[in-house]
Amino acid sequence: MRNLGNVLITGGASGLGAATVRAVREAGGVPLVIDLARPEDGVESVQTDLADSAATENAVRELAERAGGLDAVFTAAGIDACGTLDSVSTKDWERVVHVNLLGTAAVVRAALPYLERGHGTVVTVASTLGIKAVSDATAYCAAKFGVVGFTRALAAETAGRIGVTLLVPGGMHTAFFDNRDEQYKPGPDAKLNKPEDVARTVLFALSQPPGCQVREMVVCSSEEGSWP
Repeated sequence: MRNLGNVLITGGASGLGAATVRAVREAGGVPLVIDLARPEDGVESVQTDLADSAATENAVRELAERAGGLDAVFTAAGIDACGTLDSVSTKDWERVVHVNLLGTAAVVRAALPYLERGHGTVVTVASTLGIKAVSDATAYCAAKFGVVGFTRALAAETAGRIGVTLLVPGGMHTAFFDNRDEQYKPGPDAKLNKPEDVARTVLFALSQPPGCQVREMVVCSSEEGSWP
């Protein structure tokens, strides 16, 4: 198993990202965070809006230069905008795609030169709604289906140069659902995973030795309703 080294984590101030920050620290790695909010104390970070691709690429380079390189990237940041296509504003709809898909691409693009120096690893975050479409989630499904395609193409393009893993998580007990209308929040009996459990699967993918790849992982509650 390989040492984690410097791990860049988007969305590292909350939810799965924050859980992964803690897991990386506990395993002896160094988390570096890009988020609109500040992560926990003692974590190097740059506050950046992932909807701004140029600013995102600059943030990646700034953190990489500060830390002396990158060994891994985990793209945990994500947002949604629930509602029918004609009820979600164009601005909100497109922001979901910008943050979830274009933000992921911007981070990986900027990180590639650093990762290639040490055969580092990228773990992208799709969703069970990136492989199964549902109503009232056109923006989120479009973005996450895009992440699936982007990651598979990236793996083909960079084979032998870096590691690439696609994480497909189900719902988790995080603040992700907090600002939704009640009809779009998980019910009181919803079966959701703990983010710290999913974070451990991320570390498993990042810890594989060079040449050994965990290409894709579906990690969800045993009673997840959106998979399969």
